[in-house]
Amino acid sequence: MADIKKPEQAVFELLRAKGLSLAAAESCTGGLIAKRITDIPGASEVFFGGVVSYTNAVKEALLGVSRASLDEFGAVSERVAREMAEGVRRELKTDIGVSTTGLAGPGGDERGNAVGTVYAALSSADGTVCRRLSCGTERAEIRNAAADAVFAMIEEHIRAAR
Repeated sequence: MADIKKPEQAVFELLRAKGLSLAAAESCTGGLIAKRITDIPGASEVFFGGVVSYTNAVKEALLGVSRASLDEFGAVSERVAREMAEGVRRELKTDIGVSTTGLAGPGGDERGNAVGTVYAALSSADGTVCRRLSCGTERAEIRNAAADAVFAMIEEHIRAAR
């Protein structure tokens, strides 16, 4: 049986081959994206670091997410995911910045987002894209599905680049 690469290994190899750098801003994934990529020997060649921004105060202070966006749209929103990805890319001076913000439980939020709702964003010189995901209902399942989705977004982005 052929070896199946883990998503983070495929992303690491693509980033290295293209000479690109990555940073992550994580809320609901709690550092899982950073953990998975730093489990790979040599990750420091491509992964500059990350911010686990579990609170709005950290999103504002370290990533530059605007208070107006948090107030108007809430932390679990496309707008905030975009600002997080753009902020981590800017602050860590990387080619690609990614982010996750969502609900891993135990309950939904006052804006009608259900458990498992995650917004994942990717920022690069080409702009910022965001996806709304439904990642299940169990905490570990949500975190892993969101991290997998981010690695898929990175791989897609790199393969589509000129």
